[in-house]
Amino acid sequence: MIVSLIILLSLLLGYLVLMLLYRKGWRRQPVFSAPEGFKPATFISIIIPARNEEGNIGECLASILSCGYPEELYEILVIDDHSTDRTYEIVTAFEKSHIKCLKLKDYLDGQELNSYKKRAIEIGINNSKGDLILTTDADCTVKKDWLKTITALYETASPVMIIGSVKFTTDRSLLAIFQSLDFMSMQGITAAAHQLKLGNMCNGANLAFSRKAFYEVEGYKNIDYLASGDDYLLMTKMQKRFPGRLAYLKAQETIVSTLPQATWRGFLNQRIRWASKMGKYDDKTIVAVLMLVYLFNLSFLGLFIAGFFEVYFWIFCAAMLLVKTAVELFYLGDVAAYFDKEKELRYFPFLQPLHIAYIILAGFLGFFGKYNWKGREVK
Repeated sequence: MIVSLIILLSLLLGYLVLMLLYRKGWRRQPVFSAPEGFKPATFISIIIPARNEEGNIGECLASILSCGYPEELYEILVIDDHSTDRTYEIVTAFEKSHIKCLKLKDYLDGQELNSYKKRAIEIGINNSKGDLILTTDADCTVKKDWLKTITALYETASPVMIIGSVKFTTDRSLLAIFQSLDFMSMQGITAAAHQLKLGNMCNGANLAFSRKAFYEVEGYKNIDYLASGDDYLLMTKMQKRFPGRLAYLKAQETIVSTLPQATWRGFLNQRIRWASKMGKYDDKTIVAVLMLVYLFNLSFLGLFIAGFFEVYFWIFCAAMLLVKTAVELFYLGDVAAYFDKEKELRYFPFLQPLHIAYIILAGFLGFFGKYNWKGREVK
């Protein structure tokens, strides 16, 4: 009993310290803005893998075209990943010389892959001409100064990779709000961890990197057999090759908006896909952090089950939950303001049981199970 109590208190203390560090890291991460009168000189290639995105790709491209970035300094390459809808037709209907749509199947010769997205991005890069590569998703929309601000950081600081912010849009449903808050928390941790060197993370929906650096690390070589990780695993290769030259871009004008999953099943499959990268992390710091978070959340399940035998376990579980909620809200306050999610944050305490359950399940299935993504079953 005493040993169990010591373990639980150690997990709680470790989690409290972690959340306080994340708050500190987020607040220390400087806000960047383009210098006054900045005029970009970098040619950008925007790579967008797309599979059955007829409902989203048009709005995505329209938002990029509205950026006001000089047309002669960027191109958009959409790589159609075996779509069975009108994705290809919608892209080509734009009739813009700097928008191209490539069909992935034309480059595979019938070959089956475990990671179609990595191959799509690679083909896009091979057929592009930009010095700076940007990746985003077909269900994303961007803000007016997205391209200018990213380029300003690239030209003034010369990073080999720029990690941008992403947020979920919401329709006020329980599922959308839950995903939005969970993802916002992860985005805040991304910035904080980068600042404190607690393990870098990134998201391919808003990621920029040097073409030269991509080829220097040999792109996705040796990681192309993995279904997920087109963003994180590439980042780790660049971090090893170019230490200290990765940048996090904290700038509201560069936040990319993306859609949450429409169903609980889709949401769980997405999180399992993300969790499936855990076994591929070389960074011992981030592995330790993830294990702490997972074990801490798992302890709630243990306490809940133990409560059927001794009621004071439920009391201890409730007390831990209150402490967990309080420290997370303390961390999330500034993050929610940055992502304009303050109103959603009021739902956060009521979603805690659901959040704990999903972390336990997604973490387990991400390591041992399979998931379905874009109509494909992936190991």
